[in-house]
Amino acid sequence: MNFDSSRFVARHVSSLPKSGIRDFFALVSQRPEAISLAIGEPDFVTPWHIREAAWYALERGRTSYTDNLGLLQLRKEISKYVEGFFGVSYDPAGEVLVTVGVSEALDLALRALMNPGEKVLYHQPCYVSYSPSIQLVHAEAVGVATTASNAFTLDPKDLRAAWTPECKVLVLNFPTNPTGGTASAEVLEQIAAFAIEKDLLVISDEIYSELTFDGSHTSITTLPGMQERTLLLHGFSKAFAMTGFRIGYACGPRPLIDAMMKVHQYSMLCAPILSQEAAIEALRHGAPSVTKMKEQYHRRRDFLVDRLNAIGLPCHSPGGSFYVFPDIRPTGKNSKAFATELLEQENVALVPGTAFGPDGEGFVRAAFSTSYENLMIACDRIDQFVNS
Repeated sequence: MNFDSSRFVARHVSSLPKSGIRDFFALVSQRPEAISLAIGEPDFVTPWHIREAAWYALERGRTSYTDNLGLLQLRKEISKYVEGFFGVSYDPAGEVLVTVGVSEALDLALRALMNPGEKVLYHQPCYVSYSPSIQLVHAEAVGVATTASNAFTLDPKDLRAAWTPECKVLVLNFPTNPTGGTASAEVLEQIAAFAIEKDLLVISDEIYSELTFDGSHTSITTLPGMQERTLLLHGFSKAFAMTGFRIGYACGPRPLIDAMMKVHQYSMLCAPILSQEAAIEALRHGAPSVTKMKEQYHRRRDFLVDRLNAIGLPCHSPGGSFYVFPDIRPTGKNSKAFATELLEQENVALVPGTAFGPDGEGFVRAAFSTSYENLMIACDRIDQFVNS
């Protein structure tokens, strides 16, 4: 008798689609010579002084568990940094939780907050894990479309139209992966007023906030009446080029952090101590490196947006992140066909927009977290592909 192990997999996991990014990366991996604008992580190595902090921590024998909330010294540094950068204060003793990246922080928040059948509002196109993470806690994902004509910000009118009484949480991500969309203070004020009117809790993923190119970044948690109903999620992967350290954090009201910590202590226990030691160094002395990397991203953004528009792929200029989201509909192809054929014919990897939700159809994501030289070659090849 053949044993069918697949029948033991939970129904809600069986029905979950695999990440569209991973499927496409499987194709890219077969072409090592391809120029990839597909990977959503910095091409910079973590600054040496941060790596050195992890090295010295290992040398000192810092190899133990830490407090479930994270090292107190790191929580103090996070509190200081958040107050200086975002302008809002949290008590490191109970309002800051160190996590294994922002992805774990989001998962903890959803598992701590949602009951089966309740609904979560979020804007899309969006990071690939939002909708699946919501489904994994037996909640219902309610996507609100954003569009290129509106610079991929969230229109409060669309948010209101999508709301139903079962909605409990609103997930925001500005600047946004994959579009680079941002939200002005005025838009956030309208969203905040709506959240208060409908008694929504906001989970605000602001992992790209340091990489805001036009104007300054505003966090919704700083607006009147919002700190008490917002979980601010942030981390070190993008601005500090520390993706491999897997280190993030959540700041919010103590009862919510307590609830998230319960889940964290029974699943992850704590974030790796070496990553926490490195994060302390990043917050204390990492600002100059962040500024230098941001300047490079800014230069690359301007180049890439100009070239894509000149090629004939309308592309808005993203206010933040290190992604552009050009419109490929003038080619007559759908996003998957465009990305696949571009890879096969010109050895350039972009990610189909549908990997980020159904409203990503007609677009592709290009990351400018690669060298300027690679961007120039990639654009020449995209031009050849589109206009030959």
